[in-house]
Amino acid sequence: MSATPLLVRTGLAARIVDIVRDRIVAGELSEDGAIRQDALAAELGVSKIPLREAFAKLEQEGLVLAKANRGYFVRPLSAAEAYDVFELRLKIEPDAVAAACAKASPGDILVARAALAALNASAAGGKAAAGPLNRAFHMALVRPCARPVTIQTTERLQIIAERYVVHHLQASGRPDRAIGEHEALFAAWEAKDRTASAKLCSAHIQGTLNDLTIELGRKPS
Repeated sequence: MSATPLLVRTGLAARIVDIVRDRIVAGELSEDGAIRQDALAAELGVSKIPLREAFAKLEQEGLVLAKANRGYFVRPLSAAEAYDVFELRLKIEPDAVAAACAKASPGDILVARAALAALNASAAGGKAAAGPLNRAFHMALVRPCARPVTIQTTERLQIIAERYVVHHLQASGRPDRAIGEHEALFAAWEAKDRTASAKLCSAHIQGTLNDLTIELGRKPS
């Protein structure tokens, strides 16, 4: 009797995207060489067709690069990309968070509180899962704004930002700082204070960007 494949045959490409994305964010896939697609296909028990579909999606998300006749590579972290992503977040996210807090239902608040608790537990432990959990928390603060394009754009930026968030939290003291900033942001959002929510969200994103541009290099002119 053969072993049960890790993935069932429904939604294969989407499931592969989630798995590979998590491994890239966690730093489990190196930037130094092509991703070993044969080994990955064998591990997951899938053919190359859904694997190719998954990597095409990951390329659209900005997580991998396709090189002719060489395969897919993990896209390296860069100051230019960090600046681009976090500057766009600054233009969109604070306003969306402010709009969302005014519309948030009791159920929305419960979702955001649970996301914050999970993120704080992960950040305190210095775990790579802080990337996806950070996205879950920030998106919980945005979704009640009920602006579909804003929500979709913000989530796309959050996905690209995950690797930078994990990198940022590796420095001593950063997890504690992040916990404090997230707690203050959630308190203002829960209180439906639009001005404070936007201000705290902006300061949080800007602080992370400032740290990243110092660590990764000068911001582009």
